[in-house]
Order: sequence, then C-alpha cells, then structure tokens
Amino acid sequence: MAKNITQKILDAHTVSGEPTKGSEIGIRIDQTITQDATGTMAFLQFEAMGVDQVKTDLSVSYVDHNTLQYGGFENADDHRYLQTVAAKHGVFFSRPGNGICHQIHLERFGKPGGTLLGSDSHTPTSGGVGMLAMGAGGLDVAVAMGGGAFSLTYPDVVLVKLTGKLQPWVSAKDIILELLRRLTVKGGVGKVFEYGGEGVASLTVPDRATITNMGAELGATTSVFPSDDATKEFLQAQGRVEDWTELKADEGASYDEVIEIELNTLEPMIAQPHMPDNVVKVTEIAGLKVDQVCVGSCTNSSYRDLMSVAVAFKASGKKVNNEVSMTVSPGSRQVVEMMSRSGGLADLIAAGARLLENTCGPCIGNGQSPPSDAVSLRTFNRNFIGRSGTKSAGSYLCSPEVAVAAAITGVVTDPRTLGDAPQFELPSEYAIDDSMIISPSDAPAEIEVSRGPNIKPLPIQNELPDSLAGKVLIKLGDNITTDDITPAGTWLKYRSNVPKYSESVFCAIDADFHTKAQAAGGGFVLGGENYGQGSSREHAALCPMFLGIKGVIAKSFARIHKDNLVNFGILPLTFDNPADYDTINDGDELELGGLKDGLTGEKLVLKNITQGIEMNLLHGYTPRQVDIIKAGGKLNYTKNLGTAGA
Repeated sequence: MAKNITQKILDAHTVSGEPTKGSEIGIRIDQTITQDATGTMAFLQFEAMGVDQVKTDLSVSYVDHNTLQYGGFENADDHRYLQTVAAKHGVFFSRPGNGICHQIHLERFGKPGGTLLGSDSHTPTSGGVGMLAMGAGGLDVAVAMGGGAFSLTYPDVVLVKLTGKLQPWVSAKDIILELLRRLTVKGGVGKVFEYGGEGVASLTVPDRATITNMGAELGATTSVFPSDDATKEFLQAQGRVEDWTELKADEGASYDEVIEIELNTLEPMIAQPHMPDNVVKVTEIAGLKVDQVCVGSCTNSSYRDLMSVAVAFKASGKKVNNEVSMTVSPGSRQVVEMMSRSGGLADLIAAGARLLENTCGPCIGNGQSPPSDAVSLRTFNRNFIGRSGTKSAGSYLCSPEVAVAAAITGVVTDPRTLGDAPQFELPSEYAIDDSMIISPSDAPAEIEVSRGPNIKPLPIQNELPDSLAGKVLIKLGDNITTDDITPAGTWLKYRSNVPKYSESVFCAIDADFHTKAQAAGGGFVLGGENYGQGSSREHAALCPMFLGIKGVIAKSFARIHKDNLVNFGILPLTFDNPADYDTINDGDELELGGLKDGLTGEKLVLKNITQGIEMNLLHGYTPRQVDIIKAGGKLNYTKNLGTAGA
C-alpha cells in the first residue's frame, strides 16, 4: 500500500496498538529534548523513575529560557542541576548562551525519518529536516528517556500542497500565517500537516523549519517536510551529510484532506492581537504606528532570517526609526558567528538594532516588554494578551521582511514598497563548533547531582477516589492558554518550586485564585473551547493539581494540555451537550460519583448540587489513560508497571 511520509515514520516506530486512524498507538522515540523551563521538572521525574541511563539514541538538555539570572540564585541553581543530572544519566547538555533548543537541534542533531519528543510545544521545528517531531509534557519526555513508548492517537494526515514560488519580500512565515488565517488555532487538532507539491523544492530548510515550528499554533500534532536535495544540502553544510536519507511520500499515497497554497499569489501577512490566527494582509493595516520591533525566537532566528534583515538595512541605507526600539535575538552561537563572518552583524549594529543573547528572550516575556499601549511587531509564534509582559500592548506576528520594513519606516509597511528584496546566498559550509555542548560523563557513578534550595520535592497525586466533589472555582471562556494558567516571564524561575509557582495559577484573571483554591480544598475549573492551547508547559496541570483541582470541564481541549492533565491525575472532561456550559455558574457545588466503574464507559454523570440538575460528561480516554487516571497520574502508573512505561 502506498504510504505518505507520516505513515512511513509512524509505522516504522510503532511498538503497540494498531496503526489505524483514531486508534491509540505507542511509538519508539529516537531522540528527546528538554529546555530549562520545563527540563528541571522533567529530570526530577526521570530521577523518580529510578532509571540509571537514558535509553534513547540521543537526549539533549538545553538551557535557553531562564538565562536572565536576575533577582536571585534560582535560575543559576537550576542550570547547575541540569548540567550535573545530564552528566550522570547519559544526556548531552547545551550550555546557556549556546542558543535556542529548536534552532540548535535543527543544525546539529535532527535526522530525517526519526522521531523526536520534546518538552516544548515548538519541537515540531525539526520537521523541517523530515523528522516526526512532537511536543509533549515533561513527564511524557521523562518516560521516553527511560525507554518507554510515547502514546498518541493515530492522526489524520493533511497534505499542504505548495505550488509556484514565493515572490520577492514574501517568505515562509507568510505561508504558515496564511494557513492560520484559513484554519484558526483549532484547525489542526488531531492532525499532522505534511507538505508536498512542486513548491517545496524552492524552500530551504530554515524556511521549512519556520513553517513546522508554527504548526503548533494550529494545534497540530506535528508538521513534516520531505527529506530531499535541499535537506541534503543543509546537512552537508552542517558537516553531517551522513545523517541524510531521502524521505518522500509514495506515488499514490492518500491523505485525509488536501489544502492548496499558490505561492506566486501569496502576499506579506501579519497576525493582529491577541491570537496567531487573527491574520490579515499587511496592506490592510499599513500605516499603523509601530513602537517596537523584535526579530528572533525559535521561529525566525536563523542565519537566513537575520541576514534578510541585515541586507535590507544595508541596501536601504537607513537606520532604525527614531520612534522604534528594535531588538535581535539570534537563534544560536553558530548564527552569530556566521553573521559576524559575513558582515551582517556589523550591519545590524550600525543600523541601531539592539543585539540580545541567543535565547528565547522577549518571546516568553523575559525582557523587552513593550511600553504601555504599544504596537510591537515580532517575528515570534505567539501573541497572547500579556505574554510580552505588557498587558495593554498589542503584539503582531510577522516575517523578518515585514519587521525590518516597519523598523525603517516607523509604521506597518508592505516591504514590497522598499524596492529590491534582499539578495544573499546561504553558505555552503556553516561554522561548526560544538564546544558548548557537553557530553555525558564516562564515570556517571562519580557524579553528584547538585540541588539548590529552590528545587522542591516533586508533588505526587493520590489514587483516584470513587467520587469527587467541590466548587467551581473559576469559569472561563474560549481559547484559554497555558500562559493564562501558569504565566512565564518573571515566574519562570520557580519552575522547579511547584508550591511557589502555584501562586501564579490564573493570577492575571483572578489574583486570589490560589488562596481561594487552597481554602476550598480544591474544586473544579470550567472552560470553553480549546482550553489549554499554547505552550506544552506541564506546570499548567501540575500546579493546579498541587492546589487541589480535581477536574477541568470544558467544551474542548488542546491536545498536549489534555494529556498533561491526565498525566497528573486531573480529569479533563467535555460536555455531552455544549449548551450545559451555560447552566453552571462560578461557585456552584458539583459532584462526580461512581468514577471507577463509570470511566469504563463513555459518559459520566455530573450533579450540579447548587442548581439541582444533572448532565452527561464525556472523557474520551483510552484504556491506558483510564489506568493512569485511576493510579493518580502517569508517574504512579509507570512505577506500578515496574518499568519506564514500556
């Protein structure tokens, strides 16, 4: 039978279940990545499983989020913990300053046809080199490091057929923004987006990585490109052509859906506040005054992206507008070195751009918060309200080309009005220096893991009782993000201190939520559509679990967050009749009974004691997930198996 790329990789890695659409399968994971904001907890969980050495082909621990070591010792202590725990357990460690995990992994480790699991929702970036790369909660990654399978529902596969060729000043960012405009942030749930068509050949690996990176904003399981001559050329330039293998869909392979994008007709696009799918053509808002421009993040921080900006400045002879503050965050040390060698770095500095460290930085609210009520153009992947650190500011998502046009003119500008597009060639050989990637120890037994005072014990959930009761502690609307649940920014340094970090839960919506939840002995959260979209941060489940949240009842869930809730023993439940959402009020007393038997069926009965009514709820759990819920979470479940989740 003819297979598409997704089916080829999944079928080659399936270790349990039937590879049929809608069925749960377990797949072998070849590589894992963690980053410091999620990795500290992931490694605490890995240690709790009692596995001596990782069982993957490769696992890498990156430090790229909490590199601003401000206001205390917490971040520096976490970095020391991560370096020592990696050395002890067979994990490579990328030091602070080396760069952003997704950019480095693309450059130095990604392999066509392999599977990659990462504790960051933008792990699909490596789909740009033909990997099946997926984001997950840290506990899922810890289990994979221990040799356990990763479970997922066998997905629908959508072919995005690209025809034609991008025109000058139009780039890969405009392709994914166009998809978001068409499909919305919910359009990819349960799906893998596979790119094909003659237009693929004209896209470089950095172009492809931008597209697969932001596939996360569609809610997709992942996105993947073929491995072709362009992939081989990129890996050759990275000094690892031996990692290349051709990977393409078979002739006659079938897809569940086909979407066509004519690249010739695509225009520069921009996502308006406060959702990545609020996309319009740049021409529709041209002239809007701009206060800040930020270039970088794991989406657009490659050598290709930064050179586009540098060459545009040099060709125009212009500098950053006096009314605009502009920052540039390179994706890796390699990018900085290549920019320096080519002269592009000097051009950026001469233009008045502020050069930041090779980290996530402003994308996660770590620095460069815009002024009050500002307009900030960002080449990032998310523009949720308040994510920048300034709730009154509006963040707009755009390509590097649109960003530099605004930096020059001071207003939102169609870059096609600037004249000839930047022209430069990607290098045939990149600067290779892996000295900031530390190999694991040859004598792991001699390594003592360093634990600072901010690293608190891992909270463990109890087994599921037969009934749950409590108040509705908060009623929320649609598209609640994991940033809304547990914010980033200045809270990030408490990622290894769950009791402290739990004080942040819903703090931007209800500053007293954590005290209310603890005083009530826990309870329920009520949500609308697409609850838990955004970052893969498992703390958005772990911290509510610490506060005693028993269940989250919503109209629908984002994939990773639903899995994280299950992993920490919180029941994610949906309404059999969505209209029942309107019958429940904040503060209502709810009760779920007969859980242990009820979970074997499709529906549970929820009693609203306050209103005197009953309604049916759906759980949609697989038998494996039912066992995890009953055990009180995946860590208990894995320990009960006596193996690392095998």
